[in-house]
Amino acid sequence: MTTAADASTTGAGLGRQMHALVERLYPLCRSITGDGVRATLEIVGEYLPLQIHEVPTGTQVLDWTVPQEWNIRDAYIADGTGRRVVDFAASSLHVLGYSVPVSATMPLAELRAHLHTLPDQPDLVPYRTSYYKPDWGFCLSQNTLDALPDGDYEVRIDSTLADGHLTYAEHVIPGQVPEEVIVSCHVCHPSLANDNLAGIAVATYLARALAERTPYFTYRFIYAPGTIGAITWLARNAERIDRVEHGLVLACAGDTGRLTYKQSRRGDAEIDRVMRHVLAASERPHEITEFTPYGYDERQYCSPGFNLGVGSLSRTPYAGYPEYHTSADNPDFVSPEAMADTLAVCREAFALLDRNRRYLNLSPYGEPQLGRRGLYDALGGRSDTKQAQMAMLWVLSLSDGDHSLLDVAERAGLPFDTVAAAADALRVAGLIKA
Repeated sequence: MTTAADASTTGAGLGRQMHALVERLYPLCRSITGDGVRATLEIVGEYLPLQIHEVPTGTQVLDWTVPQEWNIRDAYIADGTGRRVVDFAASSLHVLGYSVPVSATMPLAELRAHLHTLPDQPDLVPYRTSYYKPDWGFCLSQNTLDALPDGDYEVRIDSTLADGHLTYAEHVIPGQVPEEVIVSCHVCHPSLANDNLAGIAVATYLARALAERTPYFTYRFIYAPGTIGAITWLARNAERIDRVEHGLVLACAGDTGRLTYKQSRRGDAEIDRVMRHVLAASERPHEITEFTPYGYDERQYCSPGFNLGVGSLSRTPYAGYPEYHTSADNPDFVSPEAMADTLAVCREAFALLDRNRRYLNLSPYGEPQLGRRGLYDALGGRSDTKQAQMAMLWVLSLSDGDHSLLDVAERAGLPFDTVAAAADALRVAGLIKA
């Protein structure tokens, strides 16, 4: 019988918890800077201890400059009766991100130049921004626009664009070695559940799961605004870059589509091989795609000067679903089961990554006598005894300091767990060393 406490740690229970976090974060108005990002990180901070970083406006970060901070309190379009026909209070998507302050009355014909709709999806509100060009505007459904009569409208955007800070956060899980795995997710989008509140939720619960043990690698979780946030982190962590062995960007982690892994720029990074192996071995529906310099923050981590082994895991990729960057990307669009599945894949991948050692055979001249060391008995007595014995022979054969356990598993056609168990037994017997 499953108790309430047990249920909270099952896939279904974790899925519901992640979905509840998405629902908490959904109403907040996030952007690349501002109080919405801070409020988001404050809520995540209830789940994980976070180190918050504030980087002042004007700071040079690689080829970019930290912009002014944007905050908004209210915004609306009201008709002649004072009725708000478009209201920021109803959804943060209704305002063009980074809109400068406006207080005016104008005819609809003049207002139209500042209105953004989706004619092909007339019921939906689009997500639009103007980060680096001063502008203002509203987003609304095409049906709402079509229903507006000609006349004068009151236009009000109560926002500020002033010197302030860019905010990002880190959570670090110390490992047995200082070499790092980074897990990155963007926190800049407003009310969009899959892009990227689901990624934030999966990252948060992945960190909680990893903290239940002492992993081999040190894991660094980065919660940052897209593009400018990752660039800022890279600029401020030049001394740490050489420690980053592997990385994963999490985005669009909650829709019901099949899993998609986008490989690093290198294509042969260890994280690429691990993700390919885990997804194939799990027999989940999935797709492996090549790197392109368009997408999320993997393109910053993989830029030629850094060339880090960082891939990206999503379900349906960006722009691959009709709800992308629209008001239809709401909490009902993301599934607890899908988020739980994404989390499970991450846990499986990092468990493999943490155990994927290279070993050296300490008895390389001829085959060592395994029987007198009790190794056949240690791994025997099961229906897979032959497989376990073959795994030991393959580990001994390829323990030359150049081949990893994943190399062994792939070359031998054996499950990684079987190969890792064989390596553990051989190591305890003194026949191999890491």
